[in-house]
Amino acid sequence: MPGIDESKPFLAINIAVLTVSDTRTLETDTSGQILADRIAGMGHKLAARTLLKDDVPAIVAQLKAWVADPNVDCIITTGGTGVTGRDVTPEAFQQVCEKDIPGFGELFRWISLKSIGTSTVQSRATAGVANGTYLFALPGSNGAVKDGWDEILKYQLDVRHKPCNFVELMPRLKEHLWPKPKI
Repeated sequence: MPGIDESKPFLAINIAVLTVSDTRTLETDTSGQILADRIAGMGHKLAARTLLKDDVPAIVAQLKAWVADPNVDCIITTGGTGVTGRDVTPEAFQQVCEKDIPGFGELFRWISLKSIGTSTVQSRATAGVANGTYLFALPGSNGAVKDGWDEILKYQLDVRHKPCNFVELMPRLKEHLWPKPKI
């Protein structure tokens, strides 16, 4: 049965938050603040937080910098996942991620269906892994951030969640970089 195994200790991870927006500032970034508050409230460490315009090279550069930082285990972005011309977060993710996690976007849209109906089809929420770092892209609305964190990420980023979670896999995310045994 899925749930939290209270017999295991909680393991805090380091999470960076990136808001992608042409219109918000850090002061008006309510969705980024919701994420920051939930990350801290759960006991994780907010490793970094910034805001960038909808610009693929700038987003890619920031994602790559955090992926290279050993003090960042996970990156969560908010914004830029729609279908308009300026929504480019998934395109930036494609340039950074080594592996996609397609189930994240699928599950997010299924959960979002309950809140916003068929409008969820406009979301391009996505996730992946790069250099042992998890990356999750959520839409920019407060409701989407709450759905993504409260219904998926708070569980998958908790090592106590059963039957499985992303945190317990972290030590194995770089297996493809290990020396291959000689046969």
